[in-house]
Amino acid sequence: MEGRRVSTTEPLQVPASLAYPDEVVTHAYVRRVELPGGVGSAALVTVDNGLDHRRPTTFGPAGLANLAAALDEAAGMADIVAVAVTGKPFVFAVGADLSGVGRVGDADAALALGQLGHAVFARLGSLAVPTFAFVNGAAMGGGLELALHADYRTLSAGAAALSLPECSLGLVPGWGGATLLPQLVGAAAAVGVIIDNALSQNRQLRPDQALSLGVVDAVFEPADFLERSLAWAAGVVAGTLTPTRRPVDTSEEAWAAALAAGHAAVDARTHGCAPAPARALALIDAARTATRQQGFAAEDQALADMVMSDEMRASLYAFDLVQKRAKRPAGAPDAALARPVTAVGVLGAGLMASQLAMLVARRCHVPVVMRDLDDERVARGLGYVEREIAQLATKGRIGADEANRLRALVTGTTDLADLAEADVVIEAVFEELAVKQAVLAELEAVLSPTAVILTNTSSLSVTAMASVLEHPQRMAGLHFFNPVAVLPLVEIARTPHTDEGTLATVFALARQLRKSAVLVADSPAFVFNRLVTAAMAQVLQAVDEGSSFADADAAVGPLGLPMAPLALLRLVGPGVAAHTGASLAAAFGTDRFPASRGLAALVAAGLGGVYLQDGTVDPRAEEAWQRGDSPVPGPEILRRAAVALATEIDLLLAEGVVSAAADVDLCLLLGGGWAFWNGGITPYLDRTGVAEAVTGHRFHAPGVASLAR
Repeated sequence: MEGRRVSTTEPLQVPASLAYPDEVVTHAYVRRVELPGGVGSAALVTVDNGLDHRRPTTFGPAGLANLAAALDEAAGMADIVAVAVTGKPFVFAVGADLSGVGRVGDADAALALGQLGHAVFARLGSLAVPTFAFVNGAAMGGGLELALHADYRTLSAGAAALSLPECSLGLVPGWGGATLLPQLVGAAAAVGVIIDNALSQNRQLRPDQALSLGVVDAVFEPADFLERSLAWAAGVVAGTLTPTRRPVDTSEEAWAAALAAGHAAVDARTHGCAPAPARALALIDAARTATRQQGFAAEDQALADMVMSDEMRASLYAFDLVQKRAKRPAGAPDAALARPVTAVGVLGAGLMASQLAMLVARRCHVPVVMRDLDDERVARGLGYVEREIAQLATKGRIGADEANRLRALVTGTTDLADLAEADVVIEAVFEELAVKQAVLAELEAVLSPTAVILTNTSSLSVTAMASVLEHPQRMAGLHFFNPVAVLPLVEIARTPHTDEGTLATVFALARQLRKSAVLVADSPAFVFNRLVTAAMAQVLQAVDEGSSFADADAAVGPLGLPMAPLALLRLVGPGVAAHTGASLAAAFGTDRFPASRGLAALVAAGLGGVYLQDGTVDPRAEEAWQRGDSPVPGPEILRRAAVALATEIDLLLAEGVVSAAADVDLCLLLGGGWAFWNGGITPYLDRTGVAEAVTGHRFHAPGVASLAR
């Protein structure tokens, strides 16, 4: 075929500095397959780590060597007209083995890691026959990059994960992604995948989105995916099928606009504190005119720099928490003690209660009864559930049968006795202790002796609520985060009376709801809200003293909060923030949780925050706040907030609210999307010296990387 590249045949040399003994080795198998229609034979390479789909295929140095050998074998097969790569069932490949990346000890080894990946994947991109990637399942990071090296890509409609998440881990797509993707789909789409998706809780591409963007050429149903992919490839090889690809606008104007949008997104999410996204944008920028060789060399150097950064080491620690500790919660009792849950009650029918009812019905498929004081409130709650079901059906997320099933599962009532059959009741009424105690005392009278009672309180004492119960051992806290369906964390609060059976039932329910659970002792605001309020208090104090809203928000950017504190204030509401702050001040003192006169003024004026919907400052907030005339310098605001966080974390650990600093970070990462590149917060407090200055010790042993191994 005219213009085809030549095959790479030089034997692969794996640097000794990259090898490690406990690598989960990926193998690559080659077989000859006949393409339909008499087109000829193809070499089909299958990558497989020999484990089930719960352990996705990754590439360590030995696995890369195996893939290189398989591609060389395919290249040497006689009379083949194509080479294709696919994966084991449900999984294509999810990239580099991050445990190995965390072991890289110096810049030379980091550079060698990038060069090794390029040397292997380039074998696919340099073959003298058309090459295909049959992406049959999850393809993340280096897995997607391997596919990008092929000439053509098909994708299973059942593929659940497709992304380049490296920037969320303090890295860059360093095995071809930052060069090949923009050259394939253009700068704007590449910025969306590499930057926006990675920094938005590692958002994945759906198969239809991947096809629309041009990341893949065809999508087939999983039942006969391989057969249809081979038939499609036969058409391409025979010339009877020509994939349609959108032309890429390589003009300076188009590229500059996309990069400007990317930089704005990075500034909004990382405040200039995470180096990897900016480095990825530079690689995308260069891809407009770079050759593959130039682009890959730049990726090698960027990867070498990022692998040795503090942010990458913290990211690996965070990744390890989310992938391992979150799945095996510290302190969880024996799962065999859990009692069956065949029906659930929800006390309340407001927004939070309605979200909870919808989540339980959808995940547990058990009857859910919402109870509130009057028919109007109940109707509003049921109306919310109906709208959610209709939206899921409209988007194709559920079919008509499932929609009808969910409608039948969720009912409403004003009669507390209608909750009598519930095995679990979740309380989500007004956040006032006396109100909660009154309704819980009434509730217990209608429940069975074994029913579990949970409260979704965010700041009140679960022990105080349970004090009105005849059987306080049946009660625990189950604190969800808003929006309930999206955020993956629940804090499970244990009182001194909560028994093991109750606790086991709550953990089992959390797993059914597909939530990650962190066990906490009953303490005001538990972990997440206590820490967010501590940091927020320092920002509000700075504004009280004279700092502008924008300056106070920007100052704490290095902490890695998911959004600026005063933007968060608009989301939670000044009233809720003031209530939580007052609860914590009452528990721990105003020296640690000082009241803000500006926040009180917002509440009194009935304002929703300091920013309007479009992000501009509300002039009514400026007028109401009446700030002082001594602005606090940005570094001092950052110092105060970091000190407050270090103080509270040290006390959380001393009080036994959580068992380890890792659980603090897990709460921040999953409860509100704090930055992976800070590892949550404790690695940042360690590396900046704040932890030691405030507490006299670090939260972790030196070297966050050791925690990711």
